[in-house]
Amino acid sequence: MAIDYSLYLITDRSFLNGRSIASCISEAIEGGVTLIQVREKNISTREFFKVAKEVKEVTNKYNVPLIINDRIDIALAIDADGVHLGQSDMPIEMARKILGKDKIIGISAGSLSEALEAEKNGADYLGIGTVFFTGTKKDIEEPIGLDGLKEIVNNIKIPSVAIGGINKNNCEEVMSSGVNGISLISAILANDNIENSSRDLINIIHNYIK
Repeated sequence: MAIDYSLYLITDRSFLNGRSIASCISEAIEGGVTLIQVREKNISTREFFKVAKEVKEVTNKYNVPLIINDRIDIALAIDADGVHLGQSDMPIEMARKILGKDKIIGISAGSLSEALEAEKNGADYLGIGTVFFTGTKKDIEEPIGLDGLKEIVNNIKIPSVAIGGINKNNCEEVMSSGVNGISLISAILANDNIENSSRDLINIIHNYIK
């Protein structure tokens, strides 16, 4: 499957204000989101499975790839397209053994050394950041900023998405770093009109995607 990393939406149900996750994902894809990651913290395995299955019904309908954050078991259970792993999650070599060669494995990288290590070990793409301060990740240290982002992008050969505090106002300068796309949560899901906010972002991104 050819993956379009341009506009990569990560789910967070705390922004939905009672709206169903399925309808919000549908609106986001209608607006131009190209890739979905289901990210759930502090819920049971059964609940995570239920949410992921619901999202997969939507992504199947639109033929948009679905990534699961952290949970390889959930990804296998619903036959997701891949997983995204952080630096403290299962080593990529073991994840690849479990998932097989056809699944996507993305790795979070907050430094050049982490990025190069992930690339060497077979990551399909990198989530680079945190670029700017963000309210959705409480456990980050100092953001890497645009200079840190550019340093990593300029030294890797695999696709990359920038993550962390990205929105319509800073999207252009982030895309000018050479990343393949942007990954975000609140810049889409916190808006009343998810479809329009997605469309605004993808229109900016398309100016930078060759």
